[in-house]
Amino acid sequence: MAAEPQIPQVPQVPWSGLGLPPLAGRLLEYLVGHPETAPAEAAAALGTSTAAAGRALRLLEAELLAVRVSGRAARWSASPPRPALGTLLARRREELATLERHAEQLHEVHISVSNHRFASDQFEILDTEEQVTARYAHLLRAARHEVLHLVMPPYVAAVDGVPDRLAVQAAAIRAGVRFRSVYDSDTLTDEVSLGTARRGVEIGGQVRLSSGLPMKLVLFDGTTAIMPLRRDDAAAGSLLVHSPTLLHVLAALFESLWEHGVPWGQEARPQPPAPAADAPNPRAREVLRLLSLGMKQETIARTLGVSRRTVQKDVSDIGTALGARNRFQIALLAQERGWLTPGR
Repeated sequence: MAAEPQIPQVPQVPWSGLGLPPLAGRLLEYLVGHPETAPAEAAAALGTSTAAAGRALRLLEAELLAVRVSGRAARWSASPPRPALGTLLARRREELATLERHAEQLHEVHISVSNHRFASDQFEILDTEEQVTARYAHLLRAARHEVLHLVMPPYVAAVDGVPDRLAVQAAAIRAGVRFRSVYDSDTLTDEVSLGTARRGVEIGGQVRLSSGLPMKLVLFDGTTAIMPLRRDDAAAGSLLVHSPTLLHVLAALFESLWEHGVPWGQEARPQPPAPAADAPNPRAREVLRLLSLGMKQETIARTLGVSRRTVQKDVSDIGTALGARNRFQIALLAQERGWLTPGR
């Protein structure tokens, strides 16, 4: 008895790229190993109806991928796959080439009428937060390999407001996209940023901390980057980078900071564990709140009408009570204890 023919198993063959429905593609694969097949036999093998199998067979015949066997009613065989599929592939390549040329023409029109400013084909200037948000959301959803972040203030509120941003990130992680972020530990003190970093870790992202990041950056698949035009002013706009040379430099910068960064789990909690601590007094609590907003100690002192030495002592006392070594740990542990929440 002849052995059952073995068809190479390729997961999720994109038959739609040739204009074939999935059932037609599966049926073609079946016909290759089972010549002179009747629609009912194919339907039973593929778990579909005879009518659906018949429609798929007629489609394959129209594309010259299958032939009705002469002299045998309603039986079909596959055409030789290499020339038959080769013809279809050649046609699709020609169509794709036409689409690529049209895409370039559309891009030129887009440049001529867009509110964006293009320094060259290598760079694009995004003037508003809305433009940054739209491009960020598009690139986030299109990522297939890796997304790299350098995170520090000033934050673009619109980007943080991208609908379902963490849900999109979680879905991408499940699909195999790697997310790595380096947060500036000197400025990671506000409750929102702490929560965002923590949730990013919870859904599978990797986070490290580094003091004194030089800039903000997000790099998508090594092919596109978004960076601010001005380090201290998010409203000044952002630069969209396509230049391979600059992208290589930015990726190297990220990797250097990543290599020397402290993994989230190691930095987030002091060693040994923090001792129990009573809630701070009202003034120290206000110092803590202003500290969590990113204010410097001099600014806090002026805001509260006290000396800088008083603020320094309050911060030191809070850090000692929490067992924290720096501003980041103070903010993180204070948040966990509810000290940043009004009324607690």
